[in-house]
Amino acid sequence: MPREEPLLAPRQSSEQSSIRNAEEEDALLTGERTHRGGSRRGWGFWREVGLFSWALIATVAVIILAIVYQRESSWIQSHKKETWGPGGKPTGKRNLIFMVSDGMGPTSLTMTRSFKQLTQGLPADEVLVLDRHILGTSRTRSSSSLVTDSAAGATAFSCGFKSYNGAISVLPDHSPCGTVLEAASLAGYKTGLVVTTRITDATPACFASHANLRQYEDQIAEQEIGEHPLGRVVDLIMGGGRCHFLPNTTDGSCRGDDRDLVAVAKEKGFSYIDDRKGFDSLNGGTEAKLPLLGLFAEKDIPYELDRRTQNDVYPSLEEMARTALKILSHATEDSDQGFFLMIEGSRIDHAGHGNDPAAQVNEVLAYDKAFAAVLEFLNDDSTPGVLVATSDHETGGLAVARQLHDTYPEYLWLPGVLANVSHSSEYAAQKLQDYRRQKTDKPSQEAYTRDLLKKSLGIEDASQQEIDALLDPNNPIIPSYVFADMVSRRAQIGWSTHGHSGVDVNIYASSSRDAWPLQGNHENTEIGAFLADYLDLDVSAVTKRLQNSEFWTAAESISVSESFNWLGNPLGDDVRTDGLDTYHGDFKRKRGFSGDADECGCGGVH
Repeated sequence: MPREEPLLAPRQSSEQSSIRNAEEEDALLTGERTHRGGSRRGWGFWREVGLFSWALIATVAVIILAIVYQRESSWIQSHKKETWGPGGKPTGKRNLIFMVSDGMGPTSLTMTRSFKQLTQGLPADEVLVLDRHILGTSRTRSSSSLVTDSAAGATAFSCGFKSYNGAISVLPDHSPCGTVLEAASLAGYKTGLVVTTRITDATPACFASHANLRQYEDQIAEQEIGEHPLGRVVDLIMGGGRCHFLPNTTDGSCRGDDRDLVAVAKEKGFSYIDDRKGFDSLNGGTEAKLPLLGLFAEKDIPYELDRRTQNDVYPSLEEMARTALKILSHATEDSDQGFFLMIEGSRIDHAGHGNDPAAQVNEVLAYDKAFAAVLEFLNDDSTPGVLVATSDHETGGLAVARQLHDTYPEYLWLPGVLANVSHSSEYAAQKLQDYRRQKTDKPSQEAYTRDLLKKSLGIEDASQQEIDALLDPNNPIIPSYVFADMVSRRAQIGWSTHGHSGVDVNIYASSSRDAWPLQGNHENTEIGAFLADYLDLDVSAVTKRLQNSEFWTAAESISVSESFNWLGNPLGDDVRTDGLDTYHGDFKRKRGFSGDADECGCGGVH
């Protein structure tokens, strides 16, 4: 049906129509509108062009501004220090467990993982619990050296400041710095320390005491039970080191005076236990009374490799951790505040100092079990909390490789050698020493040594040279080092030092969400800052309180001995507290491994 036009529609002439059709065809072909017949463009046309141009320019400007804004926002976000994860900083009641694997470096994990896979028949993709919780890495240098000791390392964790090797929560100027545990205690949190070494050793000491040198363990013991400028700050103590709490008139004492700190602790309200029976009486933590002092060994609790055959004498790190968590959780169930607990796998470090790979893998496995126990607690407990863990440093310069001969080395190491070891080199050396006191003739000693090597270290092919090295009273290398080297050589494990190294160490956490600020690589002081920040603690206020107390003054009118009376005698002028040392021609210098001095700076003789 033909379309009807409106009655009043203007009609175009055929000439105009043909011109319009021609122009439309040109526009379709060229994309530009043409005007035939030489007609001029009117004001309306140029108005439309102007409006179109303005819109185009405005659109381009908006796009450019959007791109610039997006890039600026991306730059800001990439350079902005993220403090907390998507969920934000935790609020309300919460708990914090800080674990320290003293002396454990990345290679310790590699060695232990392979050992576990071999001994338990696990596939290559079966890893340690720790492996699934790596969050970042920590730089470990102190204020006085690129290679820290445990005292300076733990001071970075407890105070959030760098200090010199040997410093127990004091700064390079010998002034005390407040610790996260002290601040937590003053803020109403319950606090605890659980270790496998002496409770007066560097790491636990740095959280609950202050001393110019880590060797002042008698004074550290006094502060830990409450003879402290702030009063008692620790509610729960478990570990070794009983000898520093007993008067020197008592068997098993290593104090320099006749003070009975156990009696003092009881007067201050501490419940005291000192053996496995006492530990078991806690019934897993349900029968405990705070404050609690548990000292289960005269000095250090034995290596796990040796302790497991004495389970009726010493509790394990996992057992102590589980019990401490239960006690502190119960003690805070009706409180507005939670608790702060420091747990240390202390003797990983000692195994590194002794270059004993078999002792070390078993110490790391024991620490891994304790780590898993804390994760289980956090998962089951009704109070939110976080577990953060790291090492103060690496010990031994460990390598899972060793070149035994001048020829090109084989690409292998043999964890099966470690699987044959039933006791530590420390244990074997003590057994040999005890026997040699009874039997002095060489044939008997030699026969006993070969039998000891077979039963304790799984070595049946000892050379005569190795036997002679063990029995030579003039050998500058002590027997425990010789035993450990025999195992290491056969396993093709390498060590570069009996001391510490400067390698970065791992940071672990129960979840990245709750420890978001510690992702990536950090100074060890940043870990200390995180601990305080997580619990909303003002550690600087504690520092001011300590430095302004009657126990400390920097006034010129006060003598040095009076200023440092509660921190112990200050270091001599020749001891470096800040700034790095330089090379001065000592590449030939030798240092003995025997004697009564603390050769390693680790709190023991190695």
